[in-house]
Amino acid sequence: MARAMKVAIVDDEADMRQSISQWLALSGFDTETYASAEEALKGIGAEFPGVVVSDIKMPGMDGMAFLKRLMSLDSGLPVILITGHGDVPMAVEAMRVGAYDFLEKPFNPDRMTELAKKATQVRRLTLDNRALRRELSDGTVLMKKLIGGSAVMERLREDILDLGQADSHVLIDGETGTGKTLVAHALHAVGARAGRKFVTISCAAWSEDQLAAKLFGPSEEGAIPLVEEARGGTLCLEDIEALSHPLQSRLLTLINDQGTPPETRIIAICNEHTPDKTLEDALRSDLFYRLGAMTILLPPLRTRGEDILTLFTRLSEQFAEEYGCDAPQVTAQEAAQLLQAPWPGNVRQLVNIAERAVLQNRRGSGSIASLLMADNEASGPALTTEGKPLKDYVEAFERMLIDNTMRRHKGSIVAVMEELCLPRRTLNEKMAKYGLTRSDYV
Repeated sequence: MARAMKVAIVDDEADMRQSISQWLALSGFDTETYASAEEALKGIGAEFPGVVVSDIKMPGMDGMAFLKRLMSLDSGLPVILITGHGDVPMAVEAMRVGAYDFLEKPFNPDRMTELAKKATQVRRLTLDNRALRRELSDGTVLMKKLIGGSAVMERLREDILDLGQADSHVLIDGETGTGKTLVAHALHAVGARAGRKFVTISCAAWSEDQLAAKLFGPSEEGAIPLVEEARGGTLCLEDIEALSHPLQSRLLTLINDQGTPPETRIIAICNEHTPDKTLEDALRSDLFYRLGAMTILLPPLRTRGEDILTLFTRLSEQFAEEYGCDAPQVTAQEAAQLLQAPWPGNVRQLVNIAERAVLQNRRGSGSIASLLMADNEASGPALTTEGKPLKDYVEAFERMLIDNTMRRHKGSIVAVMEELCLPRRTLNEKMAKYGLTRSDYV
């Protein structure tokens, strides 16, 4: 469940501060009050997780000066100003400076609540977008999102680190839902171009004329062509197989004109796979070999073994926190079913299953098996997955069980021993066997 956002209330009149605070607190907001703008500035910074409600007329620094200081700190911070009848022109000027909205005294408390709710939604979106941009520019964060200890994932992370340092163009291939766009961002973020632009567009989302204008210009909207916007950085072309032959020729000319090393790196992502048509069939051969000089093939989820359980656990914990409930406890039978499932939708399908499992658990009904069955029926003929020895399923479940219990008890060995009824030596041996370290949970 999302945490209540803060509302900072700034007013030199104690009664007004208290009444606004009490009303908004009853509406579910986390309020904090300040008697002056100077005092408020000590507690409100650029990443303040909420909105500000301030009176305009205050001794010392007034509301307008306060607003300008806040806008210089963070232009995306919503500020709601409270004004007297004669101050409406000033409030209109405040809107021009950057205020979110204003309320004229005497105001309806319900109107205050409505404005605060809308402002906090805007603020949450702003902060989420900032966090996402930081993640997409931080190679360390992105690499941590590529969860899994399987050999194929270890190799994938090594490939990203190696190819990220290179300047050659890269082709990313793999089944739908395997995380190709995430890998493209990671390649950019771990390389020398990390501080430069990463520009992405889907070649399948636009008509040929629209795509030509967006990529190469001139654009009807007067926007900078994407090949210019990405200059010196990375241009990511999703659904490269949808690129028409005339645009393939223009792209090839762009690549040839850049020389070596290329001024702009191109990462091409293939998203369509059919038995009778390969990417090499869809692209002209000279472009295919220029883009495919370096290739990353993402592994399908069904080949990643225990990673399936690790991912399911992490995802269900995240969704449980978001929905304010407990994550479902996976039984041995359910663990085997997760490992045996064909996963035609790969990680994207697993994300959906984990979220629905959490919602089912909150209602106290349903099972993981029923979710898997419904998903596989809806997706049509299933891909096959190889059977594994019973020992592999048992070990995968055992590792997941110890991992989950260690997380729940924050690394307390004694608590884990008691819950799992294991002697310390046996627990230590199993943790060593599965590569689990207490320090990871503390």
